[in-house]
Amino acid sequence: MKDKINELLERVENFRPKAVAEIEDFRVRILGRKGELTALMEEFKSVAPELKREFGQKLNELKRRAQERVAALRAEAEQAAGEASSQIADMSRPGSEEELGSRHPISLVRNQIVEVFARLGYTVADGPEIEDDWHVFSALNFPPEHPARDMQDTFFIGKNPDVLLRTHTSSIQVRTMERQQPPIRVICPGRVFRNEAISYRAHCIFHQIEGLYIDEGVSFADMKQSILYFAKEIFGEETTIRMRPSYFPFTEPSAEVDVSCNLCGGKGCNVCKGTGWLEIMGCGMVDPNVLEACGIDSKRYSGFAFGMGVERIAMLKYGVRDLRLYFENDVRFLRQFESAL
Repeated sequence: MKDKINELLERVENFRPKAVAEIEDFRVRILGRKGELTALMEEFKSVAPELKREFGQKLNELKRRAQERVAALRAEAEQAAGEASSQIADMSRPGSEEELGSRHPISLVRNQIVEVFARLGYTVADGPEIEDDWHVFSALNFPPEHPARDMQDTFFIGKNPDVLLRTHTSSIQVRTMERQQPPIRVICPGRVFRNEAISYRAHCIFHQIEGLYIDEGVSFADMKQSILYFAKEIFGEETTIRMRPSYFPFTEPSAEVDVSCNLCGGKGCNVCKGTGWLEIMGCGMVDPNVLEACGIDSKRYSGFAFGMGVERIAMLKYGVRDLRLYFENDVRFLRQFESAL
């Protein structure tokens, strides 16, 4: 029993609470009705008469020391709490500056693009990032084994060739045409994925915004004027565009759209490859096969579609020469856009 008393006394002396609640737990565990000291008192009843005096004194000393230790710890905790409270209440102390964050440049440009097209009557549509072959390829006039599928550098999920990460937000356009009859005027922002080498001009993950307008009598001239309006609103009134013939399975005729490079003023730089022009989007008149695949009468309705990379627009707008900066979360880079909120 002597060893038990000495061991408990040592634990009392060495107890160091990490929180105020631990003090009360310690008191109950040692001094409570069912505590360790009470158990020793019960054991004391069976001690030999000649040892009761010695053990009785030791138990009384243990109880006294435990009570003193609990009281001292409570006093220390109250004093610390009072000092903290007085510090909080000291209104003469200088205030601490709250550092505000900023929106990511990709979010800023995305919101600006959406706002521009909202003035033209476009609404925002959304869709899943994990898609099926129909919505990404087949409904968009990509026949099986068509070489145009190789242009997409697709990430497939597992061994199922029908489940993949979307390579463009055109899949949202397909879903919109399936559930809505013309007139349709939507813009589809989102994140897309392609198995491409990462460089200052390309990434395997990027953000895209695609637009779709379908109605009776929609023409190529309508599309060109809409894109010119967008370019001037985003890059400035002096911006010019040019269209070059191109090919996309889901539009015919198709074109690539370039804007005058404001990074170099048209003189040529590494971003525009020395041409003075920067490609910003692809566009074209929606192929009748796509309309029919989505249940829309191609003899009655026509439309145009366009798609652009948000990173490319942000590069041109903010003078960023390496799009890898958008994904590195470097605070020094992001702080430059605080004033653009």
